[in-house]
Amino acid sequence: MKSKTPIAKIKIGVISDTHIPQQADNLPQELVDELAKFDFIIHAGDFEDINTLKSLQRINRVIAVSGNMDSKEIKDKLKQKEIINVDHHKIGVIHGWGDPHKIAKTVLQEFKNDGVQCVVFGHSHQAFNEIIDGVLMFNPGSPTDTIYAHFKSYGVLETHPTGIKGEIIKLRE
Repeated sequence: MKSKTPIAKIKIGVISDTHIPQQADNLPQELVDELAKFDFIIHAGDFEDINTLKSLQRINRVIAVSGNMDSKEIKDKLKQKEIINVDHHKIGVIHGWGDPHKIAKTVLQEFKNDGVQCVVFGHSHQAFNEIIDGVLMFNPGSPTDTIYAHFKSYGVLETHPTGIKGEIIKLRE
């Protein structure tokens, strides 16, 4: 009897709206420790300072987009929209803009012709993990904000042969 070879899953750490140094001096240590364990990191914008991007790149490989609050240096370095292929799945990454209550549908329109299975976005600081029109819409929230967010958080995306699953992780700090 042949044994089945297990299918490797890709696990991605997802963050957005870190707003350093405005919201915090640095990322919570609990988050930093976890980010090193993933296959790579997605950041959906609003770093504010280039040093946060550089710090993340010392932890793990980073795929990122710029946000509306990012410095000129970051905006010159990063695109506003990315599409990546992960384990045969297309993931769109964008920061987002506008009304926080409508942001998921707004950013979904940016990828309507791209065949993505998941869209990672930020801007609202509100964690969001729902399927809209067959696409996983995923906002990890903010790991540093306690003003606009109900809790500090980050996200985990995990690929499977049949799709992508998202999970929001609340930070203790």
